[in-house]
Amino acid sequence: RSYDELNALLLDGVVAYAKAHPHPEQRDLTIWQAFEAERGALVPYAGRFDGFHAVPAAVSSTCLVRFDNNKYSVMAPAIGRPVEVRAYAERIEIRQDGRVVAEHPRAFGRGQTVFDPWHYVPVLARKPGALRNGAPFKDWVLPAALERIRRKLTGSADGDRQIVEILTAVLGDGLSAVEAACAEALREGVHSADVVLNILARQREPPAPVPLLTPESLRLRHEPVADCARYDSLRRAP
Repeated sequence: RSYDELNALLLDGVVAYAKAHPHPEQRDLTIWQAFEAERGALVPYAGRFDGFHAVPAAVSSTCLVRFDNNKYSVMAPAIGRPVEVRAYAERIEIRQDGRVVAEHPRAFGRGQTVFDPWHYVPVLARKPGALRNGAPFKDWVLPAALERIRRKLTGSADGDRQIVEILTAVLGDGLSAVEAACAEALREGVHSADVVLNILARQREPPAPVPLLTPESLRLRHEPVADCARYDSLRRAP
């Protein structure tokens, strides 16, 4: 079903073969035993080889890049400038000015369009109604608390605008923080965007400073006595 599954299957098969068969030159050892003896002298694994096929491409006005007869979405701010498509065996990575603006599982076949709904969230600020009818948002699975608030806001007069405000907050605060804020709002029995955004704003506030403990050597043995009458004497001075 995937390259990862295939690689795991091959690795299991290779190890099983090595443990069950003698080494071709050192007949008193299995292949696995000879490998274990040599392991310490081998060059350490430096990570997966970054092998890809790179081609330049243009971003359409609908945030799509065409590659190999299929289309892939990119982040909305990438519109209007060229990108580089890096095609790996199992995924597509799209870069602009050295920054990754999209990453998708690679589609095989023809005429497929691969969307990432988060790429289109900035567009929703101008067209909130697209959340209900837009192709990128069809069958969009959101985290549980965020989805519950979305369902509760559906049908209300400004429900689309409110859920778009919450989704937009994900771009700055992160999905986990927004999901936690949604869960907190639901526990309090509310689900408006104002409440969720207020919770996020409170979370961004720096923590209160830890109070300093006064060393015993610096504590006052005789508390000063306030004598406000002294100020009256200053007023009467010539």
